[in-house]
Amino acid sequence: MEVAHTQGTTSQALLNETISASLRSTVERFGDREAIVSPGQGVRYSYRDFDYMTDEVARSLLALGLTKGDRVGIWAPNLAEWTLIQYGTARVGIILVTINPAYRRNELAYALEQSGCKAVFTLTSFKSSNYQEMLHEVAPSISGLQTVIYFDTESWHEFLSAGKTTEIEAVHAIEASLNPSDPINIQYTSGTTGSPKGATLSHTNIINNGYFVGELCGYDQNDRVCIPVPFYHCFGMVMGNLACTTHGATMVIPAPSFEPATTLRTVESERCTSLYGVPTMFIAELSLENFNSYDLTSLRTGIMAGSPCPAEVMRRVIDEMHMSEVTICYGMTETSPVSCQTTTDDPFEKRIGTVGRVGPHLEVKIIDPTGSTLERGAIGELCTRGYSVMVGYWGEPELTSHAIDPDGWMHTGDLAIMDDEGYVSIVGRIKDLVIRGGENLYPREIEEFLYTFHKIEDVAVVGVPDPLYGEELVAWIKLKANEHSTEEEIRSYCRGSISHNKVPRYIKFTDQLPMTVTGKVQKYLMREASIKELNLTS
Repeated sequence: MEVAHTQGTTSQALLNETISASLRSTVERFGDREAIVSPGQGVRYSYRDFDYMTDEVARSLLALGLTKGDRVGIWAPNLAEWTLIQYGTARVGIILVTINPAYRRNELAYALEQSGCKAVFTLTSFKSSNYQEMLHEVAPSISGLQTVIYFDTESWHEFLSAGKTTEIEAVHAIEASLNPSDPINIQYTSGTTGSPKGATLSHTNIINNGYFVGELCGYDQNDRVCIPVPFYHCFGMVMGNLACTTHGATMVIPAPSFEPATTLRTVESERCTSLYGVPTMFIAELSLENFNSYDLTSLRTGIMAGSPCPAEVMRRVIDEMHMSEVTICYGMTETSPVSCQTTTDDPFEKRIGTVGRVGPHLEVKIIDPTGSTLERGAIGELCTRGYSVMVGYWGEPELTSHAIDPDGWMHTGDLAIMDDEGYVSIVGRIKDLVIRGGENLYPREIEEFLYTFHKIEDVAVVGVPDPLYGEELVAWIKLKANEHSTEEEIRSYCRGSISHNKVPRYIKFTDQLPMTVTGKVQKYLMREASIKELNLTS
């Protein structure tokens, strides 16, 4: 029997260049083509415009007294300015700290202090977040923080004007000194316990990941990629922005944060060829009452990632959204992020039942608790090795050594299975595994089944303590608009179709599953709430 270990193709060489050098190369080839479009802001930059403006940002960063290796935070939703900061910092080797727009005071203060940010770019406010007020409260306590610049005030224009005092040659000199292995980005992972960890990523990490993701989507300079997923996360800034700029494709920003109708309207008006989203985003788009009124025929491909995709959703995305070449990606922030991806021509069953095969220049294996590599077909922990593995957790050598073993393998904490063709299926998180009466139950499998019930829009399953069986299952169910159901109807649908021990003991109907802003279901919150509501003892 073959072991569950496989390596990606090396037929295409790794990009051995910095983000800045890559962008310059793209500008030389596709200078007149559109680099970025943000309809809501009235922004439409060619690659030549974009190149010039990122130079302006780089000059302005130097005018602030910042130097290579300094950290600068960005705490904002998706804006054209966000991308200017992303590529402007990369020009001069300044490490960009991407901060979740949903962060509040304590989380913000932790990220700024732990990373040692000297400046922050943000908005005065967005939706329910008063960024200016929160920064005013925490800034005095942040050692080293010198400057706060708001995109929506005069401070942004003053920042750009100040850069005119810096010669462009100063930018070019620093560019020439940069190494692809230099750290260029810190992303704080949304830990479920303890403080977030700052995954530190290099030029090599993220430019190659963006490039190969784009290659597997078949991108070229004619593609227009609609990016409603957040830039602060790898999905937006790597799989979105860097995949585009390494291919001369166009980054299209539908809105500062996800709005289903605005996203589809933007796809239609900008004739986007690719659309990104987590499954819940696609579900929201497909659920719009006027969904059929949007012309989505320009779509060809896209990426669904962040959490498992229900088969019924994937079928509708392909058939009704015209995304015949949609791909599934799997990864984590610590691996830049993508380790596995389906191809545009993989069979439907592989695109719903797996997360594809290992990416170029990477390898994956599946291990048991002792660290031994399992045979194919067995469930164990997925590990990844190669160019994509992070530099480490910023300032946390012990945590880094716990996550990355001495042989360079990143231990993901995800339970997976590899088939004979090397396709990988994620069956859950090690910590999400439910052991009922000594039997291992995988919530993903039960969720997939429940998604087939025509009344269910979204569902998540967790385990809760039980004195007899050790654990029992709770299914949180969000019904489709105007649908009604009962616990008995759900259980009746399960009986005879899945084994009795997989039928949820408890069922909770809800209007909304608790989610991170990147669309991942927060199962630990579901578990805590269920234990409390059901008056169970954890």
